[in-house]
Amino acid sequence: MKPKRRKQTAPAPGGETKKAKRKPTGRARRLDNEARRANDTKDGTRTYRPEELLSPAALLARFTERAQELITELPEDDRPRPTAVSTALRQAVLDAFRTREEFMARMVETDLIASAPEQRLSVLRRTIRTSLNDQGLRRIDSPEEEPEHFVVVEGEGDGFELLRPAYVDQATGKLLLSGQLRRVPIAAQQDRASATDGEAEEDLA
Repeated sequence: MKPKRRKQTAPAPGGETKKAKRKPTGRARRLDNEARRANDTKDGTRTYRPEELLSPAALLARFTERAQELITELPEDDRPRPTAVSTALRQAVLDAFRTREEFMARMVETDLIASAPEQRLSVLRRTIRTSLNDQGLRRIDSPEEEPEHFVVVEGEGDGFELLRPAYVDQATGKLLLSGQLRRVPIAAQQDRASATDGEAEEDLA
């Protein structure tokens, strides 16, 4: 019995032969489905699994490799000592992971506050703002006091309506998120101010 000869594909324009695209095998599809199921939670949300980013050793190795590439481009007399570079990168990675752990702990605290049962919206809002202040985040709702932290995004008129508050790092004074304002007629601004005062009284109740 003669062996079957493979059918050769016709050369593409330019002289190169096109390679046939391989379809995923049943095993590959099964492994992919298992990985997807492993990352899915009961409520249908996806699980965040950046394995490389969560591995200090892998992250340090990647940074070290990149640092060595950059160092080789420097003149020999200007190159830092390898031990100094390794020490600095290692400390940076450790500080980054420590900062991430602190941030995750703050996120847990905020979620616990938001998940507390039978809370009025005004109480929940006040509690979250207190938590933000404790974490060193200052929220600015009044553009009259610090207008440099706000930008006008739309509208016409001589008055201003708050669309989004500004957020500032209390420790450094750095603006984290600029506030947004809408131009409105003066009458509309006064109506809005009266409604805001009513909400503030409700928060204090």
